[in-house]
Amino acid sequence: MNRSFGLLFFPRKSRKKNEVEADIYLRITVDGRSVEISTKRQCDLQKWNYDTGRLNGKTEDAKLFNQYLDTLQQRVFEAKRQLIELNRSVTAENIKSLILGIDVLRNRHTIVEVFQHHNEQMESLVGQEYAKGTLQLFQRTLSHTKAFLQARYHITDMDISELNYEFICEYEFWLKSVRKCDHNSALKYLSNFRKIVNRCIRNGWLQKDPFIGFNMSRREVERVALTETQLKTLGEKKFSIERLSLVRDIFLFSCFSGLAYADVKKLDRSEIITGVDGEQWIDSKRQKTKVTARIPLLPPAVEILKRYIDHPQCIRTNALLPVFSNQKMNAYLKEIADLCGISKNLTFHIARHTFATTVTLSNGVPIETVAKMLGHRNLKTTQHYARILDKKIIGK
Repeated sequence: MNRSFGLLFFPRKSRKKNEVEADIYLRITVDGRSVEISTKRQCDLQKWNYDTGRLNGKTEDAKLFNQYLDTLQQRVFEAKRQLIELNRSVTAENIKSLILGIDVLRNRHTIVEVFQHHNEQMESLVGQEYAKGTLQLFQRTLSHTKAFLQARYHITDMDISELNYEFICEYEFWLKSVRKCDHNSALKYLSNFRKIVNRCIRNGWLQKDPFIGFNMSRREVERVALTETQLKTLGEKKFSIERLSLVRDIFLFSCFSGLAYADVKKLDRSEIITGVDGEQWIDSKRQKTKVTARIPLLPPAVEILKRYIDHPQCIRTNALLPVFSNQKMNAYLKEIADLCGISKNLTFHIARHTFATTVTLSNGVPIETVAKMLGHRNLKTTQHYARILDKKIIGK
C-alpha cells in the first residue's frame, strides 16, 4: 500500500484584523498526519494565489518569493528521498525534522536492529540461560516482524519511536490473517515482540509503551490426553517396523514420567538416582524452566529403559533413550495412532498431558505432588489439568 503524500503552501492571517499581510506556512501531510512549518516569509493577501500556492505577478520580488518557496518544496522532496533510501519511515514528522536540521538519520534505534542484537545475545547464551528452541522462536518472531513491516509499510525497518498502539493491533491482525496464526500463537509472537519493546523502554529509547490497553489474554485450550484404554492399546501393540516400536516406547516413557520431549532427549544415566524408598527416581532440571523435577520411575518406565540400556546410540552418548528429532517423532506418532485406531492427533506433548491426568491425578496423586513432578513453577499451571479431569468426570 503506497503512502499518501501532500504538500501545501498557505497564508495564515495575523489576529490583528487590519493586517493586510499574512505569514506563509508549509503543510506536509503523509497518510493523513500533518505538520506545519513557517516559511518565515509574509505576503500581501491580495497577491496570493490559492490555486497555485504562489504569489501572482511577474515582478522581481514576486519571482524571488516564489523561487524561495520552490526551494523549500525541493527540500521536502529531497528529505523524502533520503528517508526512503535509508529505509527510514517517511512520515511528516521525519520530513519536518530533516528540513529543520534535526538529525533523524543517525544515532536512532530501529525495531529490526534492536531485535537482531537481542537475538545475537540470546544465541551466545544458548545452553547456559536459553534453550535452542527459545532462540528459534525469537528468530521466527523477528522474521514475522520483518515481513509485516514490508507488507504493511513497505519498509525494511522502522524507528522505535514510531511504535504505537495502532502498530500492535495491525501486527496482531496480520499474524492472524496473513500468517494464519491462531489466537494463542499470535499472542506468543507478540509476547516475544513485547520483550524487545520493554528493552527499548528501559533504555529510554521509547517514551510510551505501545502495548498499554492491548489485551494479551490467551484463550484456554483443551489439552488432549490418552485414556487408560488407549495407553494399554498402545503398550500392547506389536509393530513390524523397528522405528515405530522405538518411538512408541519413548512416547510411553514420557506418559509414565511426565517429561517433555526436550527433557527426554537430554536425559542421561547420571540423572537416574536411588530414592529414599530404595527405588529408581529421575532427578533432572527441566530444560524450559530450569526447575528441578524429581519423579519416581513407575514400573512401565523402568521396563522401557531396560530395553535400551545396550542400544549403540545410548552407549555412545550416555543417553537413556535413542530419541529422534521432535519433527520425526511427531510424524511417526501419527502412523502409530492410525495403526492403533487412536483418532486423536497424537503429538509428543500429549504424553505429558497423559501423565498429568490419566496416570497421576485420576489415580489420586495430590496436585501439589504432580506439580513438583512436572517441574511447574506455579500451581495454577497444574490446576488446569485438574479442571480438565473435573470436566471429564462430570461428563460421564
